[in-house]
Amino acid sequence: MFSKLMPQEGKFFDLFNAHAELIVKGGRELGALVDDLVDNKDGVADHAKAIDEIETQADKITHDTLALLHTTFNTPLDRDEIHKLITNLDDILDLIQDVAQSIYLYDVRRLTQEACHLSDICVSCCERVRSAVLLLNSMDNGPAILKTCEEIDRLESDADRAMRTGMAKLFREEQDPRQLIKLKELYELLELITDRCEDVANIIEGIVLENS
Repeated sequence: MFSKLMPQEGKFFDLFNAHAELIVKGGRELGALVDDLVDNKDGVADHAKAIDEIETQADKITHDTLALLHTTFNTPLDRDEIHKLITNLDDILDLIQDVAQSIYLYDVRRLTQEACHLSDICVSCCERVRSAVLLLNSMDNGPAILKTCEEIDRLESDADRAMRTGMAKLFREEQDPRQLIKLKELYELLELITDRCEDVANIIEGIVLENS
């Protein structure tokens, strides 16, 4: 379907791809932050700063995409789909930044196994979002895209279960109310990252079903 795109039209996919790469970069940086919180607390601030820089780069791509949308007559996808896709991609990185800032600003000194597991799921979701976005420039990739979207859905369900398990354990075992409040918010933010990844998967799935 998209094999004869004009250069201006094809640029949308370049912007989507660039943003998706930053999502993976931000997700992995968050994973490294969580690892350092367990093993090397001195690295937390550096990772949080790196995520801030990644989020700023992503904001520029979002701005450029929306500006291009307003100046392009023929777009490769429905205008509303382009707007929803880029803004929902941006939401993922915003939440990654929220987690990093919360860990740094709240001076979180220790994380639970469940929080680390949720972080790993977030990284996996981010990587699959990138995979789906990279395939989006050709509807010949439809089956592979839909399979990747299903994987994101499964990971989001895994995150739901991990959060519920973590919350139950937290309220049973954590004696420090301040630590309980901090970890509860982190669980919720980490799970929200997977929700936003699922939102992107649903948008991409809709694009494929409408255009294939």
